[in-house]
Amino acid sequence: MSNKKLDIKSYFSIILGCFIMTVSMNMFLIPFRLAPGGVSGLSTVLYYVLEGSIPVGTLMLILNTPLFIIGYRSKGRQFLIRSLFGATLLSLMIDSTSLLFSRIINEHFIRFDNSMSDPDLLLYALIGGGIMGFGLAIVLREEATTGGTDLMAAVLHKLFPRFSVGQHLLFMDGVIILFATIVFRSVKLGLYASMCLYVSSKTIDAYLEGVRFSKSLLIISEKAELIAGRLLEEVDRGVTGLKGTGMYSKQDKTVLLCVVKREEIPVVKDIVKSCDASAFILLIDVREVLGEGFSPLPVAKEGIGVK
Repeated sequence: MSNKKLDIKSYFSIILGCFIMTVSMNMFLIPFRLAPGGVSGLSTVLYYVLEGSIPVGTLMLILNTPLFIIGYRSKGRQFLIRSLFGATLLSLMIDSTSLLFSRIINEHFIRFDNSMSDPDLLLYALIGGGIMGFGLAIVLREEATTGGTDLMAAVLHKLFPRFSVGQHLLFMDGVIILFATIVFRSVKLGLYASMCLYVSSKTIDAYLEGVRFSKSLLIISEKAELIAGRLLEEVDRGVTGLKGTGMYSKQDKTVLLCVVKREEIPVVKDIVKSCDASAFILLIDVREVLGEGFSPLPVAKEGIGVK
C-alpha cells in the first residue's frame, strides 16, 4: 500500500475517532456537566461559567493553541500536523452538532437538573467515558492526538523529570476535576467525572493493547521434561525450556515457559500438580499474544521497515 493511501486511511480514522468523541461529549458529557479532566473537561466547565456565551468546541481550540505552540519542539512534524487536524476537526464537530444533539437529548433523554437521579448520571458517566475513550484510541492509533493536556504533560516532564508524564497528566486531570467540583458545587459530579475518566483510560488501553488476555507461566520442577511433554500433547501449546540455577541449592534447573489462554489455566495446573505436587508455578498477565495458536501477526505494510 502506498504512503499516500496510508495517509488517506489515517486521516479517515482520525475523522471517525473525532466523530465518536463528538457523540460522547455532546450527548453524554457536556449536557450533564461531566468534566473528566483534559482540555475538553476544562472547556466544559468554562462553558457553564461563561453561561454558554462561547461554545465548548471554540474554547477547546483556544486552549489547545498555546499547548501546540509549547509542545511543537517535543513532537515530530507528522504528529503535529495530524494532531492539529484532529484538534481543529473535533472542535468544529462539537460546535456544529451541539444543537442537533441538544434536540435529541430534550426529546429522548432526561434533562439535567438538581433532581436528576444518581443512576442516570452514573449511566451517562460510564457510557460517555467508554465512547470517549474508544474515539480517542482510534485517533491515538494513527499517531495523533486531539490536543489536550497530554502535550502539556510532556513539556512538564522535561521541566520536572522527577515525575513521569503519566503522573503529570494525572495531576492536571485531577486539578480540572477538582475545579469542576468547586464550580458546579457538587461532589457527586466530581466523583462521576473521575469515574468517567477512569473508564475512558481503560477503554483506550483495551483498544490499543488488546483485550484478549492470556497467561504466561513459568514452571520450576524436577520433572520438567514430563510436564513439558504433557503440555505439548494435552494442551497443544509450545513449551520453551530455560536454563536456571537455584541460588540456594546451587543446582541447575530447567524453567518451563508456556503461554496459554485464560480458559486453559485450570488444565495446566492439574497437569503440573499430577506430575509434581511440589512444583513452583508463576502466572504472569499477558496483554496480547501474536503468533500461531493466538492472534495472527499483522501483515507488514509495504515500505515499512524497508530501507
